Amino acid sequence: MALSAMSNIRKRWQQKNVSRALLGASSCTLEFDIDNAAILRQRALSKARCGYFREAIALFNRLLQSNPDSARDYNNRGLVHFQSGNMEAALADYNQALHLNPYLDGAYNNRANYYAAAGSFLEAVLDYDAALDLNPDNIRAWINQGITFRDLQMYDRALESLDIALTMGLLTSHVYAERGRTYHLRGDWNCAIADYQRALACINDPDAIATGNTYRLQHQVNNWIEDLLSPIESLSEGC
Repeated sequence: MALSAMSNIRKRWQQKNVSRALLGASSCTLEFDIDNAAILRQRALSKARCGYFREAIALFNRLLQSNPDSARDYNNRGLVHFQSGNMEAALADYNQALHLNPYLDGAYNNRANYYAAAGSFLEAVLDYDAALDLNPDNIRAWINQGITFRDLQMYDRALESLDIALTMGLLTSHVYAERGRTYHLRGDWNCAIADYQRALACINDPDAIATGNTYRLQHQVNNWIEDLLSPIESLSEGC
């Protein structure tokens, strides 16, 4: 009887060890898959930032093949399609991302950018509002909403959005640049030149450098300053 009992205990112990081993192997596989997906996603985003859109899309395709329910990757792939000029593919990916996760504020912001680029400003404003309802700290949505209000010549509303963005202390050079442009188009030239100068003064801040667009932003601001000062210089020459 004692030998039989010991044999049963040994079998149960061996079965538990096998189960633990299988569970451990499964956990390691899952962890590897998650880590591998994160690495692949970073590679795709890096390719997109460098302008290698085809390679970035191919990497996002691989991610979505392994996880077709990833709203995040649909949103990211949509952004790359948008940056490469494939607008309809971008919209399809944004819609799919929001179908999978209707609480993804970044997808609302990106789809709003699509609508704004297409001239569908009402749809853009509604999507920016949705993004900000979900995440009031989405500074890009505040900036983009301000730009859209400016395009609609709703300058006071544009300034409200940009003022809120400025309180967040991020992307400061971008916010000053866009607020300066808003003042410029509204005819407040003193406020405009002051904001342009502020934008240039903080363009080398770490948060500006992190976006990778400092040269383009600096070039844009200098063009806006030249555009603002040209009529003044012409009047001076006329006198």
